[in-house]
Formats: sequence, structure tokens, C-alpha cells
Amino acid sequence: MRQRRGYRARLALTCDQAAQLDQQAHAARALWNLLHELFTACRSRRPPLAYMDGEIRWARANVDWLGMLPAQAAQAVLKTYHRAWVNCWEGRADQPIYKSRARAPLAVDIPQGRDLQVARVHRRWGMVSIPKVGRVRFRWTKDLPGLTKGSPAGRITGARLVKDALGWHIAFRIEHLVQAAEPRDWTDSHVGIDRGITVPLALSDGSTHDHASWLDDEEEARLLRAEQRAAHRKRYRKAGERTSKRLCALYDQIKDLRARAKRRVLDWQHKTTTAIADAYALVSVEQLDITNMLKSAKGNIAEPGVNVAQKSGLNRKIAGEAWGRSVQLLAYKVLDRGGLLVHVPAPGTSLRCSMCEIATPGNRESQAEFVCKNSRCGWSGNADHNAGRNIDRAGFALASAAGRAVVRQT
Repeated sequence: MRQRRGYRARLALTCDQAAQLDQQAHAARALWNLLHELFTACRSRRPPLAYMDGEIRWARANVDWLGMLPAQAAQAVLKTYHRAWVNCWEGRADQPIYKSRARAPLAVDIPQGRDLQVARVHRRWGMVSIPKVGRVRFRWTKDLPGLTKGSPAGRITGARLVKDALGWHIAFRIEHLVQAAEPRDWTDSHVGIDRGITVPLALSDGSTHDHASWLDDEEEARLLRAEQRAAHRKRYRKAGERTSKRLCALYDQIKDLRARAKRRVLDWQHKTTTAIADAYALVSVEQLDITNMLKSAKGNIAEPGVNVAQKSGLNRKIAGEAWGRSVQLLAYKVLDRGGLLVHVPAPGTSLRCSMCEIATPGNRESQAEFVCKNSRCGWSGNADHNAGRNIDRAGFALASAAGRAVVRQT
């Protein structure tokens, strides 16, 4: 079975090399915006790819700052932009938008794997060639296919350079052949997962997966202090005035702390989803519309919203748990192990009794306590555990009806 995966490593760059990559990334972002203006201006007759490619070639030859972007990276921007429109037309994504300098992440594509010339020079370091930058060291934490003795068979098909709060990273695109996983028998190995805020993941077997705060008390205080100082200085900055060095330093502190929290989230999610995928062959989760759940409650002038601050805090907590990414990680890990991931409809899973399967008004007495009000039942227990059992039962029924077919895979 042909498998495509990614491997991300941190780059060790000099100041000049980092500045060159910044210039390439900004050129790639500006090229995206130019293509967007050209494409949206010709609504009646979309320009063909050959014409847009010719315009890019002319621009790289005549515009100095755009010539800093390698030819292959410029073509990758065009292909990515066209693919974004194709995804929009086929209903898989929204329309492409303008990339602002302040919010768009800096990234540069290296679409050809042969241009990288990856080599391992040390137990902890490797070398890679970056067009118009030169040879650069990167942190070697995992064997890349086809490079060293004992490395997995396969090849590197390309890479993508990405900048975050920690600096520049390289994400290698890897393709290799793996043995297809044998389908596992999920008759006696199935579980339902209820996602929440107080209890992040509650399983139908009664176990839970919890985590501490992503930032400790000292880090939370530093983040709050930096955000307050940045907001105060921004309030007195005139419109159009250049951002001061002190304000940029505060922004860097905020980005560093938020990046630290995100790394801890990813670490916990990877470890937790790996443990679940190893333990169960059939995993059932709720089909939640998280985008609608995160909508603001402000309302409008005619119909102002209520409890806006409380809803805003709830939205921040839901976004902090990253429920969608947890399911994405579970999807490919369960599939790699020959298992099955099933999405079940969400309505009723928290209010229906898992013992008598009847939804009686007032069943859920609190966030954690569930007491069945059915006179013939009277079962009581943890509310999250009860929801997990309902999800597990519904997922098992869907999987049994569909046989070994994947009911819904993400």
C-alpha cells in the first residue's frame, strides 16, 4: 500500500538565511494576492493556467522582489491557488481569500524532492539544500526513507518551509510502501467517545483522558500581562503609524507562549489518540458541527444577543480543546491499525439513558450527574460516561449494518 506522510524538523539558520527565507515567503504571499486579483477581476472569462504561468515568468524576470522567489516555488503557488478554486467549485472548501501580511503564516514550497539533497552528517543533525539559500542544518529526530542504513524504504517527494513562533521549520513530504493492515475484529473491541470541556475525552468503558492546563500559573500570568500591555500601547498608536519595537517585542512574547501551549496540546493529542487506536478496533465519535458551535452570540442591533461574555468564554474553551483535530488524528491512526472510525448523529446522546434507551425530561441533573427519570429504570451514573455508552451503541449498530465498510472516514 502506498502511503504519504509528513515529517517536520526545525531548521538551524543564520540571520542572513532567515532573512532570505522571510523575503521568499513574503514574495510567495504577494504572488498569491496578485493571482487572486487577476483571477477575480476576470469573472466572465477565467484566465487559463498557461496564461497565468506566463505572467509569473515575466514578473519574476522584471520585478526584483518577486525574482527572489525560486521558479519551482512560484509554480507551486499557482498550482495551490488553482487547487483552492477547484476545491471551492466541488464544494469541499470556501473561496480563496486575500492573504494579509499580519495574519497569513509564512511558507515556501519546494515541490521537487531531488532539489533537497538531504544528507545525514551527525547523530542529531542533517543537511538540506534550499533553493537560493544554500545548505542548511536541520534537527534529525526521525529517519527519512532511502537515506541511511536501516531507514525505511521510500523517497522524499518534496518539502514545505513553514515559519512559526519558534522560527523556520521544514516539513518533508514522504512516500513509501507499507504493508496494508489486516482488518481487526471489532466485535469485542469497540468504544464510544464523548468530547467535552470539563472532561476532554470520556470513554464508554468508564475511563477518561484528562490533561492539565496548557500553561502553568506563571505562564498564564505572563501571557495576560503581555496581552494587557500590548492592548494599552496599541490604543495610543496613531492610525497608519509604524509598530514600535517595544510593541513588536510584546507580540513576540505572546506568540511564543501561545506556540508553547499549542505544542503541549499536540503532544497530548498524539499520545492519547495513539493509545485509543492501539486499544480499540472500532471507535465511535459524535458528528459535531464545531463551526456552528463557535459562532458568536452578539446578535445585531435589532436583536442583540444575551450572555455574550459567557458564550465567548465557552467558545475559547471549545477551541482550546481542538476537538476536530483529535478526530482527524484518530481517523488515520485507527485506519493504519486495521480498525474503523464511525461518526454517529449527535442529537440525544447526552439526554438518553444508556440503560433503558429512553430520553426522559430532567435526566441530566448537572454537568456530571445523570439520573434516569423513567420509573421503570432509575439508573444513575456519570453523564459523560452515559453519553459515551450511547455513542458506542449507535456506532456499533451503524458498523454492523454496513459490514466492514467505512461509514464515514475523515
